[in-house]
Amino acid sequence: MSDSPGTVVVTGVSRFLGAHVAARLAADPRIGQVIGLDPADPPAALADTLHGVELVRVDLRSAGSVLADLDVEAVVHLAITSSPYAIQGGRGAMKEHNVIGAMQLLAACQQAPKLRKLVIRSSTAAYGASFRDPAVFTEDTEPREVPRGGFARDILDIEGYLRGFRRRRPDVIGTVLRFAPFIGSRADTSLTRYFSQPFVPTVLGRDARLQFVHVDDALEVLHRSVVEDHPGTFNVAGEGVLALSQAIRRAGRVAVPLPEPGLAGALSAARAAGFGQSGLDQVDLFVHGRVVDTTRLIREFGFTPRSTAAAFDDFIQAHLGGALVSPERLATAEHSILDSIRRVRAARQEAAS
Repeated sequence: MSDSPGTVVVTGVSRFLGAHVAARLAADPRIGQVIGLDPADPPAALADTLHGVELVRVDLRSAGSVLADLDVEAVVHLAITSSPYAIQGGRGAMKEHNVIGAMQLLAACQQAPKLRKLVIRSSTAAYGASFRDPAVFTEDTEPREVPRGGFARDILDIEGYLRGFRRRRPDVIGTVLRFAPFIGSRADTSLTRYFSQPFVPTVLGRDARLQFVHVDDALEVLHRSVVEDHPGTFNVAGEGVLALSQAIRRAGRVAVPLPEPGLAGALSAARAAGFGQSGLDQVDLFVHGRVVDTTRLIREFGFTPRSTAAAFDDFIQAHLGGALVSPERLATAEHSILDSIRRVRAARQEAAS
């Protein structure tokens, strides 16, 4: 435990995570001042949350003057985009925002004389997803292959730049939080929209092991990272796993198994229909799955996030209002899909013979 910082800057306050972290810090009497940086105004639903937060409209390329003028003591960097479909300009704009933006912010932090704490939102996507993966990733596990998805590659670049910053500013406490995918009653992400579809595309022959973190637990960990000293890198996830098939059944949805190229096409169609913004990062997750060890987080923070199953159940109750498909109709639909797959396989075998 340490003295809490007087002035804290939070980036990305026009989105859910940044707005709620800034609001929690502003309500904490241990914090002197909270500044929210974002090039866009927060939507009305979030603006009502930001009581006590001073909003500054500026992008990360101009953050240097803000940090210098305010004598900032802590920075919480949450302005990271996880999908090229969530930003105008596609993948090029996403990399500019994520990687170049982080470089500019770290350069500004390096010149901030009173800065003593830097918290970075990262992701378990940093470990990649491939058939060579271990059963469980620890914070010291290196990715076995360079990830295909742009978000995972951006995360690796950002963490690399942060390591360089730590060498130049060893006096600053750096905390990297590798979050599992967010879920829960208040979460609205590409993953929650994926599970909200009545028919959920999956990869034929695969049943990935998944791990989630409840968004309220993520907010708690971020808050503690600012008011306490926790240097290092931490996996943040709920204990336990759910197989993709289990998650779909819990949500009362119907799984539609497709070959891997077909899944990419189905997710593209879902984006066009407004069901999500999934890209290669999520396709690889649904093929290979990903599970991380959270021992270091629990030991160092003295906090245990709710389990993956509990977090997912909270999402189901709030977002879906219970199963939309009865168990009988679900079983009938699944049998129909499996029968169709068997007929296709039989036809192929007969043609081959």
